[in-house]
Amino acid sequence: MPKAMWRGAVVAESGDTEVVEGNHYFPPQSLKKEFFQSSATTSFCPWKGSANYYTLEVEGERNEDAAWYYADPKDAAKNIKGYVAFWRGVNVEP
Repeated sequence: MPKAMWRGAVVAESGDTEVVEGNHYFPPQSLKKEFFQSSATTSFCPWKGSANYYTLEVEGERNEDAAWYYADPKDAAKNIKGYVAFWRGVNVEP
C-alpha cells in the first residue's frame, strides 16, 4: 500500500492512489491531518489547472509547501480532484 513519509512519520497511506506524471496522488481521507497546514502558495499547470499547497509539520520541524493538490482541476485531471501529492524530501513508497 503506498505511503508518504517525512521525518519518520507516515503522513498519508492509501491503496487507492492515482499516479500522474510519476507522482502518487493520495485521496484526502488518507491524509494524517495533524501533520498538514494550509499554505498561501499556488501554482499553475497548463493541463491540470491551479494547485494549492500544504506545509508539513512533524515534531516541530516544518517542510514548507511539501504537498500539493488541485481543488478544482481542469477536466483532463478530474480524477485527482482534491488528491494530494508530495515532493521536497517526502518519501513515497509504492
